[in-house]
Amino acid sequence: MHRRHKCALFVSSSAFAALIAGAAAAQATSQDQPPPSATGDVVSAGAPAAPPATDAQGTQSPVQEGGEAQINDIVVTGFRASLNSALNQKRAETAAVDSIVAEDIGKFPDSNLAESMQRIPGVALSRGDGGEGRNISVRGLGAQFTRVRINGMEGVSQVSGSDIRGGVATGRSFDFVTFPTEIFSALSVRKTTSADVEEGSLGATVDLRAPKPFDQKKSFVFSGTARGIYNDIKKDVDPRLSALVSKQFGDTFGVLASVAYSKRRIDEYAYSAVDVVPTTVYGLAQPTGSANAGVIFPFCTPVGYTYKGGAVTSPGVGYTQPSGASIGSDANNCSTNNPRTGNQATYDYIMSRTGVNGRPGGGVYLPRLPRPVRSSQDQQRLAGSLTFQWKPSDNTDISLDGLYSRFKVDRLDTYFDARSFGRAISNNGQPLTSVREIEVDDNGSLIHGLFDGVDLRSEMQSERFTSEYKQANFNFDHRFSDSFRVFGLAGINESRLDVNRLQVAIDSNDSRNWSIDFRDNPDIPKIGYGIDTTDPTLFQYGPPLANGDQRGQLSNFIRRNTIVSKTFELNGDWKPAQGFTVQFGGQYRTNKYTARERQLATNNPLALPTGVSLADITFTTTGIGKNLDGQLQDFVSIDPDKFRDAVGLDSYVYCSIECAKGTYGGVDEKYKSGYFMVKFDTQDILPVTLRGDAGVRYVHTSLDTYGPITTAAPAGSTYPSRYVISEVGRSYEDWLPSMNLALDVTPDLIARLSAARVMSRPSYGQLIPSGSANLVIQTASFSNPFLDPIRANTFDAALEWYFRPGSLLSVAYFYKNIETYIQTTSASVAFQDIGLPLSLLNGTQLRPGDQFTVQRSNNTPGGPLRGFEANVQLPFTFLPGFLKNFGALGNFTRVRSNINYIISPTLSRTAPLVGLSPETASGTLYYEDSRFSIRSTVNYRSSFLTAVPSGSVDADSTSNASSIFVDASASYNLTENVKLIAEVQNITNETNRLTVDTVRKDPLYTAYFGRTFALAVNFVF
Repeated sequence: MHRRHKCALFVSSSAFAALIAGAAAAQATSQDQPPPSATGDVVSAGAPAAPPATDAQGTQSPVQEGGEAQINDIVVTGFRASLNSALNQKRAETAAVDSIVAEDIGKFPDSNLAESMQRIPGVALSRGDGGEGRNISVRGLGAQFTRVRINGMEGVSQVSGSDIRGGVATGRSFDFVTFPTEIFSALSVRKTTSADVEEGSLGATVDLRAPKPFDQKKSFVFSGTARGIYNDIKKDVDPRLSALVSKQFGDTFGVLASVAYSKRRIDEYAYSAVDVVPTTVYGLAQPTGSANAGVIFPFCTPVGYTYKGGAVTSPGVGYTQPSGASIGSDANNCSTNNPRTGNQATYDYIMSRTGVNGRPGGGVYLPRLPRPVRSSQDQQRLAGSLTFQWKPSDNTDISLDGLYSRFKVDRLDTYFDARSFGRAISNNGQPLTSVREIEVDDNGSLIHGLFDGVDLRSEMQSERFTSEYKQANFNFDHRFSDSFRVFGLAGINESRLDVNRLQVAIDSNDSRNWSIDFRDNPDIPKIGYGIDTTDPTLFQYGPPLANGDQRGQLSNFIRRNTIVSKTFELNGDWKPAQGFTVQFGGQYRTNKYTARERQLATNNPLALPTGVSLADITFTTTGIGKNLDGQLQDFVSIDPDKFRDAVGLDSYVYCSIECAKGTYGGVDEKYKSGYFMVKFDTQDILPVTLRGDAGVRYVHTSLDTYGPITTAAPAGSTYPSRYVISEVGRSYEDWLPSMNLALDVTPDLIARLSAARVMSRPSYGQLIPSGSANLVIQTASFSNPFLDPIRANTFDAALEWYFRPGSLLSVAYFYKNIETYIQTTSASVAFQDIGLPLSLLNGTQLRPGDQFTVQRSNNTPGGPLRGFEANVQLPFTFLPGFLKNFGALGNFTRVRSNINYIISPTLSRTAPLVGLSPETASGTLYYEDSRFSIRSTVNYRSSFLTAVPSGSVDADSTSNASSIFVDASASYNLTENVKLIAEVQNITNETNRLTVDTVRKDPLYTAYFGRTFALAVNFVF
């Protein structure tokens, strides 16, 4: 049995409890100095009696006693200081807010914003290409439920990825890979809401903040960092550079500019099944009226085979394609030059297993397209910020902020498929394949098998995409008196995604001695192909033959998604009495989403030009065996640039709605909202200090959406179908009350209580009124412009013990009653019953009765979500000698949810929320003195569902397996101004693994992306 080794750091609960108890006991007597704020301010010994005061920029002031600063003070900077600054911010908030701040000017604590947030309790990371953090989920709620604001404005960043990673983005989620960390100075994760915070989040609101000139302690600052990054799979060194310059002109005006550039080359290797399906899906059904009507014969029957349930022998003999072309089947051949080589014992074994939905036979689960995958990427990030800040007095702060980011990716994916297991009889697929050996486990999942007549396909997918984000916003804050203040912003941002994806495939049909074997490794099978997979002369490219034999594939689309957001916001607060503030405001926002896509007018390959052979336009994909445990083989692949030049791809015809291809649609949303809230602090009024806010937010949402519906074309039309543009307008409103309370039980103990009503809007892609079908993989999908938002009532309670300066021990309980949910329900439907014109099948091998997996978006009943999180932050300053320079962070979150999933019109299933890991944990151990700093972080995420239902036949769901990622970072101060940095990510070479079906847990996708190392120098003047 193949075993996967992991490593992690564990501390016994009793030892850890004793450590905390010792730290608390040492609080009153320790002579060690506590760490200060991240800004380098002095901090007095002893715990403050109240949250520290802050100025307009949120900078912590020295703690005072009796109007005088204490004298036993030190200055600390670096990682520990950033932790303390974030802790001070958390303590001062009335809502549940966790923050991370830059430990030094121009240096965020981690190389990726999403990876930084793993240290926050309740935050789990989803990794994308190359293992880099892409999205976050908060307290079990995925990226689509998390709003991100950049400098106070809602932002959406879009990327494209392989289909296994979501394809082209059409939602509201935020992809953190598009932004470098260096242009931000702080982030915060708001887990409970207040009336003054815009609606739209079910999980959390994440605020990203770029630095401003008057955040800096010096009038002039210049900082830069240069990194070299190395991955042990790609084995190249890539650059990452950043710089920041800030200048204050007197006490009233300042300018700050930052820029960051990186280039990264990635190689990722994976095994992919695409899907795991029972053999009944692509088998040959006996016609009505025959002795074995309804029986599914999943493979080509052996010579002279008689099904024991009836007298019909050798199903498929004399079979012809729907076009009338013969496939050459007879008593001895499955098709022309494809002999029947199966044996009766093996075939009887397959037929004896219970089939799907009570049908006899075919109870064997096979990978649909078992294949190795190599994904190579060239990534470039360029980003920058520019801020002008004017502070003519302590009462006025006006700034103009600009931000730009461009994430450019050139990705080349190559695959080598066993195509027959995902092809029906109309494509000369599985029913023309002979099975010689097969072994399955008790659940019917394949262990190993040997087959003849297997169609092989080498696929190439070349994708070039650019994600561009631009934002400009004007912020103002003016205090007219000690009791009245007005503040607000006006801004615009644009997120644009341009994608050009080319897919080309070449085929080698009816290969013999194809084998697959999971016995040595349950995640990655050993596959033998029976041919030299690197020889281009064994492959074909061109239009399909009359008998249905495929000879490759061609597709290309060019797409642009654009989201333009505008925000106008005005707020005021008035202090009618000591300890009380009335805050009110209004906001007008617009979001406009547009999607445009063109595709090749035909997906049938044309014959290669005279004189051009496959050897002229191919290369060999290498590294497969080396990076996939030696289980799989290198193979021949199409070179995209050579292919474009050889066939003159630029001269091919592209079309969109006029030929029932591509995407055309948009959503135009307008939000009008207002709020009223009361904030209070009884510190100098009552014997106990109770801080909090209570209020209500009203929002009116209106949307106009449009999209294409395919209809039959009139006789004589150039194309077989056409689109009618459907337009839908609607509106809805929400009242969203909220309350946050923070009670200072003692000077060191805070109890928190929060309750709110929240909502999260559907994704843009779900709202466009459209329907489409993919004739290659036999799927269809429809959206729904009448979807309602997901709404929930939430409750949170927490207890926080600040038992020592820089230290925290906290527990929190949270509950969300999700009233409604949005699901994509799936059903198997004959194409003729989908509602699309049959003319779409013209020029294909498909028949009207062929089954398609049809998916639709609907509002469905929700369910409860509940959980708790525990968090500890502990600098070991109470220990003697160098041990006082150590410290630890740790958190654990446990979440449970019950969502009623609609599997079919007559079947439902209760399961956890998609994207929810029942347990997540993070632990960091660090050491830091005046010159040297080192830390290591372990992040654990338990397995979670990625789709319910799975979208495949006879599988309840797909899941992402549990993972443990270990990272480390170290730095050394050469001088006061120069620092050396070393980093390593994914020390244990963890993989990303997906499975299908909660019982069978068949391997669906297993990816290796290696370890990443970085060396850097940082300088500040």
